[in-house]
Amino acid sequence: MPSARNKTIQLDEAERQATVPVWVGLQTRPTSGIYCTSIEEALPSLPSHHFDLVIADPPYNLGRDFGNDSDNRSEADYEKWVYEWVGLLPNILTKQGSVYICTDWRHSSLYQSALESAGLNILNRITWKREKGRGAAKNWKQNMEDIWFAVADKKNYTFNLEEVKIKKQVIAPYRENGKPKDWYITAEGKSERLTHPSNIWTDLTVPFWSMPENTDHPTQKPEALIERIILASSNKSESVLDLFSGSGTTSVVAKRLGREFIGIEMNPDYVRLGLKRLRLLE
Repeated sequence: MPSARNKTIQLDEAERQATVPVWVGLQTRPTSGIYCTSIEEALPSLPSHHFDLVIADPPYNLGRDFGNDSDNRSEADYEKWVYEWVGLLPNILTKQGSVYICTDWRHSSLYQSALESAGLNILNRITWKREKGRGAAKNWKQNMEDIWFAVADKKNYTFNLEEVKIKKQVIAPYRENGKPKDWYITAEGKSERLTHPSNIWTDLTVPFWSMPENTDHPTQKPEALIERIILASSNKSESVLDLFSGSGTTSVVAKRLGREFIGIEMNPDYVRLGLKRLRLLE
């Protein structure tokens, strides 16, 4: 019997039997939603230069779980597949568009190379701490993932700094003419300042069973992580592409923040899960 505090979102039997939206190909202006198809089918049929932001959380090839035919795929197959779909991203990005790709340490250099090969301009590699699991008996605990940040045009891209500044406690507050300089006092009497965000993210929690956003998806990203990316690299009413949608986190956050969005996911149950999360926002 699950704990009363367990807030994990799950599908009931009726929801598992529900039909899922199927991608029908090129549209002038796609309708926001999550669609059941592979990226191989979706990417060539998406509108040209339509998306202001692409967020991709691809499989890491740990179980050969990628592509339309994922059985017995080799590492060489995986690399070829990565270059193919990443190479299509410039065709769907707007001129000021950005791309964020999540990856583990094993394939981080592969995605760096694939982005550069596609002609995209890499601006940063974000590393975030994902505290989860008990660790390994004869190795260091795997506790981080990378997120590559690239843009179509490094001289003209969206980055809303003020939307993503971080609150930081001021240890030795400096005053000028008796007034706080570059810091403020909170209602609780604490000294804080808003600082520029770094590329090391240690303040995010992987979803767990007592959090309302939690699902059974094994690699679900926290909404706070995706929110930071969307706030920084898109504006309201712009279009976000959610590749490898999984449990739909990027689409859910995009909708909550007033963006248009398209989610692409080939697993029908994950599509259903994402659609349920979207309905819960209503």
